[in-house]
Amino acid sequence: MGGFVFYDLVFLALFILFVIIFLSTRKKNLERQGIVYLYKTKLGIKFIEGFAKKFEKVLKPAQWLVLASGYVLMITIVWLFVKSVYLYLTSPLVQYIKSPPVVLLVPYFPKLFGLDSFFPPFYFTYFIIAIGIVAVCHEFSHGIFMKLNKINILSTGFAFLGPILGAFVEQDEKQMSKKKKFPQMVVLAAGTFANVVMALLFFGILALFFTSAFVPAGVKFSMYAFTNVNVEDISIIGNSSIGESYVEINVNGERYFVEHAALQNSLENEIPTLFVFEDTPAFNSQIRGAITEINDIKTRDSEELSYVLGSFEVGDEVKVKTAILEPGTEIVSETREYNLTLAEREGRPYLGIVFMENGGGGFVGFFYDLFFKVKDPFTHYESSWGNFGWFVYYLLWWIVVINFLVALFNMLPLGILDGGRFFYLTIWGLTKRESWARKSYKFAMWFLLALIFVMMAKWVLRFI
Repeated sequence: MGGFVFYDLVFLALFILFVIIFLSTRKKNLERQGIVYLYKTKLGIKFIEGFAKKFEKVLKPAQWLVLASGYVLMITIVWLFVKSVYLYLTSPLVQYIKSPPVVLLVPYFPKLFGLDSFFPPFYFTYFIIAIGIVAVCHEFSHGIFMKLNKINILSTGFAFLGPILGAFVEQDEKQMSKKKKFPQMVVLAAGTFANVVMALLFFGILALFFTSAFVPAGVKFSMYAFTNVNVEDISIIGNSSIGESYVEINVNGERYFVEHAALQNSLENEIPTLFVFEDTPAFNSQIRGAITEINDIKTRDSEELSYVLGSFEVGDEVKVKTAILEPGTEIVSETREYNLTLAEREGRPYLGIVFMENGGGGFVGFFYDLFFKVKDPFTHYESSWGNFGWFVYYLLWWIVVINFLVALFNMLPLGILDGGRFFYLTIWGLTKRESWARKSYKFAMWFLLALIFVMMAKWVLRFI
């Protein structure tokens, strides 16, 4: 889809031009708040009022589900946030990640921040469609539960930060603040609840599309077989035949390979353990891409790969064919062939590749499991629609992911987010003291900001 970038950038330029003309010719309804321009209208208010009135009997009891979702999202994002900081500060694998720990969700961010191996392309086209769906559903849901709880809507409209588009529903703040805590918290959580619903809805669309338009075509592996060794056990350090970036080491009579920079960092900073690659056929041949054939026998998924490998003997020479994929995608850019000799592991032929599963338990694990039931992360797929099939798939993928991320991020207990006041009202309701709520709110905000600062500081110090 590399050729699409030109048209996408043209679309970006035209959209910026449209925004400039649109805002300059409609100054009457325009309001500036800092660097953000708000275009205020009455668009959609009648729809919101009609929807709230028509489905009042369903929405009233649904408020408890909305409130519960707010707490689930808040607990999940705080836990994920703290866990991510802990892993970033303690995991030895972090030294191999060059990108900053916090990045902005802007068009082409995978390319801008060196994350294109982890994320599919994020074109401006994807961005504007996904953000439009996310923002409109989020804000209209706020509005629906405002009207349900007799809170007046002053205006609706669009927010512009350059080419970045958002939406808003402006409520009567005096009416909102006079309401009891329950309706206020329902209104605050309604937007993120809508995003979760939209994520599930578009996931269903994505699943139907994927199962009808894609077929397995190869096996993707996470990395070469690896382990951790104690630095004090290294007896020999020598040059590697693999390339200048690797160093060959000997530990307890076994040969391993380590990146030169990682070894140097470990020695200089007295890090006791070292992440190393094992001496395997896959590493020695530097196999890249998805494995599609071995000796002209198809390996369309991991089961077929295991079966085909089992048909050979230890020491057999085999020809491995792979498909090199564009970073972050399933689109084949070229094919390669490797000739190698199978090693032995537990009496069986061994390539030396590993499959590392993501996810885990809880709310996030649930979404990982959903994705993986549709699209096996270790299987390379081909589209029966060609590159257009992948274009549609990644558009749907981003709509699902951004809805999910916005739902989580927006419930962080930070002042500018829905989660900030949601947390504030929760503490106030539990303690019956607003002063305690105010102090807890400030503590949570500064605690989270401090964690972000610590991660960014560690990342910056790597370059000093």
